[in-house]
Amino acid sequence: MPPPNADDTPASVRYNARPYLHGPETAAIAAAMEAGQYGHGPQADLFESELAAYLGVPDVVAVSSATTGIHLALMACGVAPGDEVIVPSQTFAATIQPIVALGAFPRFIDHHPDTLCIEPEAVREAITPATRAVLPVLYGGRPVDLGSIAPELEHRGIHVVEDAAQAFGPRRVTGRATTVYSFGPIKQLTALVGGAIVPRTTDQANALRRMRALGITSSQTQRIQTTTYTVDGPGLRGVLPDVNAAVGRVQLARFDTVAARRAALWKAYAHALHGTPDVSLVDVGVVGDGTVPFNCVVRVPDRDRVHRTMRERGIGVGVHYPPNHLQPAFARWTRPLPVTERVAGEILSLPFHPAMTPDDSRWTATALLEALTATTA
Repeated sequence: MPPPNADDTPASVRYNARPYLHGPETAAIAAAMEAGQYGHGPQADLFESELAAYLGVPDVVAVSSATTGIHLALMACGVAPGDEVIVPSQTFAATIQPIVALGAFPRFIDHHPDTLCIEPEAVREAITPATRAVLPVLYGGRPVDLGSIAPELEHRGIHVVEDAAQAFGPRRVTGRATTVYSFGPIKQLTALVGGAIVPRTTDQANALRRMRALGITSSQTQRIQTTTYTVDGPGLRGVLPDVNAAVGRVQLARFDTVAARRAALWKAYAHALHGTPDVSLVDVGVVGDGTVPFNCVVRVPDRDRVHRTMRERGIGVGVHYPPNHLQPAFARWTRPLPVTERVAGEILSLPFHPAMTPDDSRWTATALLEALTATTA
């Protein structure tokens, strides 16, 4: 059969995901550059306070990336060499590398096949005497509720650090976890690069601010007014530059528009694919009720052939992600994960970004069904 014709493919679905800018970001970048503060400065301070107000939390600590945020959050929770961190294998490698960088060990566990998120009972079964933290991944934007085992985790001194890189939105933060967001190029809210941590306590917030500044106890403004400074513990270079914070502020002021577009797009996909044989839509929770979907992922048979067929047609499908417990870098901690290994061969990410329209999602759903028919005929 000849390759499918890509000429009728809408331009917006040729990409799996794309940055979405509103326009004023360029002026905000220029103004931040002209101000001459290229590290953490007044824009970053304002961004932190505006994020806290939007999320309804006491404090937010801006950082250079979600990867750095996870690293700092685990440090703040006392994760050290020899500790174990319970984590799903089904996530981006950026979730795992901070664990290893701290000298700790990832304790990989299976996820639920319908949500690609971990469940409380799987966490409970994975706990060992070495467990220091649990790192749930809010895949696609779906909340992960570990409330049923929260008392047990607290009794054992096990911390919860949420990888919410895909889950920024107005959902209620429970205060039981340290939550880390990403503001990377294709996230729900972008600062071009960057991230933020919602700390559990004031003491943790203070510790995170020191650690993101190489363990230095005084702010940059304070340091330039004196002849010395104090480094009182470990740290990274993890501040969010003012230029990026300026972009994030523009995005946050218009976030409800993006949230509505993402919700409408996901619902259009769900409606178009409802009841379709051989297609299961990964459940991201109640869209529009605090959940802002990051992606649209389906499970299909013959995934590799469907992926190839749609790519040949110019449709920007992808796979997110290959399991980490099967990666060479983490082979030392590999253990059998039958659900993860089965589902990993079925998942397909459909084009999903705010520049698309619901009509684009319906067009893509039709193309997916055509690809399934072509590969099973």
